[in-house]
Amino acid sequence: MLVRFKALFINGFDYPESEILLALDKITTSETAEHEFNFFLNRCCHILINRWHMQPQIHSFIPDLITLFQSSPSRHKIISIREKAIRRLHILVKNFIQSEQYVALRRLTQVISHNQTQRNVHQPLATLMRRYPYLYEHCLLTEDSTIEHKWTVKKIKAEVQKDFELDLSRYVTWKVRCHQASQIDKNNNTSKLILPVNNPTLLSEANLNAALTQFMGRVEGDYTYEQLARRFLNYTQASCYGAFKDDLYEYLTSGIDREYGKLQFNNRLYKQLQNTLRDTNDQKMNEFLLVRTCSQLLNFLVVESATSPQHFTFIDLIANQGTLITTGLLLKIVLICRKVKPYLTKRFAILFNHYESATTSGIVWLVETLEQLNIAYSIHFGNVDISYFNQIKTK
Repeated sequence: MLVRFKALFINGFDYPESEILLALDKITTSETAEHEFNFFLNRCCHILINRWHMQPQIHSFIPDLITLFQSSPSRHKIISIREKAIRRLHILVKNFIQSEQYVALRRLTQVISHNQTQRNVHQPLATLMRRYPYLYEHCLLTEDSTIEHKWTVKKIKAEVQKDFELDLSRYVTWKVRCHQASQIDKNNNTSKLILPVNNPTLLSEANLNAALTQFMGRVEGDYTYEQLARRFLNYTQASCYGAFKDDLYEYLTSGIDREYGKLQFNNRLYKQLQNTLRDTNDQKMNEFLLVRTCSQLLNFLVVESATSPQHFTFIDLIANQGTLITTGLLLKIVLICRKVKPYLTKRFAILFNHYESATTSGIVWLVETLEQLNIAYSIHFGNVDISYFNQIKTK
């Protein structure tokens, strides 16, 4: 199939069935080819990908299929009757390689190939795509994705998410067992007899333990993030939307360092909230206002849009508060309005797309945040219980 695919779409000649070549010529020379060919060729690729993905033993051919587009067409003796059609095909395929459809295909190969699990500070961010299943729907699908392809991506996402949660659970179990062993026999380091478990993240062990403690333990007084969110929703007495925004401001800034907040951030956050749907300040609070407010907050805190990918506030937060506090602030928003979780994911997909060609050594802050969000999502929205991690005191 790879040989036939290359003959048909890359070379444009020597395909066994001449009627198929003639059908392709009609497509490439049609008036709508400029607009529709990318969708057409993308669909042809996914017909193979969706079928091959159902057979694990031939997964490796999927990257081979996408790599075909990087090869140059073979030289051929131009047959006058098809000369124009062949040249037109080569132009359209060259344009396809620059399209969002092909970008999504390349990302899919990163997810399927498993190569990105290697720790190499010089690798492009794009090679880490597989590690973040919460980004798949935004990075692997395009406007013309079929139901079959959406199902394939959903299936891959569920598999990768399950594997990560199991690996995280095994790691936490190992940490607890080592702690318990050291408590039983403090003189002899019996924990060394326990078979070690690999860190399932790209964080250092110290940073992973800090993230687990942050997202599961007490972060403000005696409250966890989950408890803070529940307390806010249960006890806010706002009689109108305007008063609710004042309460929300207090909820969000309670975990921000006071000195940093006084400099500029708190004032900018307050203005952002005051300018949000200000014409509805006197209305009674409802779910629509909550969703709109939280989604606009995520624009402000992370990134506005793909067409305007400025993220100065996000960078400033990380530079002054660190990635953990910043991720925690975003988690506080999602926990009071779970409907904006896909919206937060979309913000990070925009950042991933923006930096995917950059080497990870230059964007350590983004890799750390992506890893931490993976952990936070698993703890608060996943299907694994690792609450027993609180049995040990991490350093």
